[in-house]
Amino acid sequence: MILPPPESELYALMSHFPRSGRLRWIGLRPRRDHPMRVVEQAIAHAGAGLEGDRYKAGSGKRGLTLIQAEHLPVIAALSGHAEIDPIVLRRNLMVEGIPVIALKGRRFRIGDVLCEGTAPCDPCSRMELALGPGGYNAMRGHGGLCARILEGGALRLGDRVSWVET
Repeated sequence: MILPPPESELYALMSHFPRSGRLRWIGLRPRRDHPMRVVEQAIAHAGAGLEGDRYKAGSGKRGLTLIQAEHLPVIAALSGHAEIDPIVLRRNLMVEGIPVIALKGRRFRIGDVLCEGTAPCDPCSRMELALGPGGYNAMRGHGGLCARILEGGALRLGDRVSWVET
């Protein structure tokens, strides 16, 4: 994403976050088509992914994926479910309290791990199986964010998620 010039009003607006967020859920998938494993902590490797996850070998812009906790009730409502377990959505991290899409093109920290938001994490066709007919469309606009890991370290439930001024 190309950000507006730093001296612009839009840049200033895009640089204000009402508060920091928190890491609330971590999931790892060792291989494609394998179930996710829910953990309380994970090791993030710079330039790669999360230890124990299939993208650990290096994935460019998709070292990890985030979804916003506040979007789960919306996805549930749009797909006709009472609630959605984050494991169904196949993202690595669920965070709350910070708009993850606003981190696209920006650097941010989750605990000590430095990340850079690279692209929206659009839904895939598997959401039709996971959520039922229309699941793909229920996820559109709510799929979260892909991020690159710039500085590795441990991720733990409860870690602070905050934007980093560059």
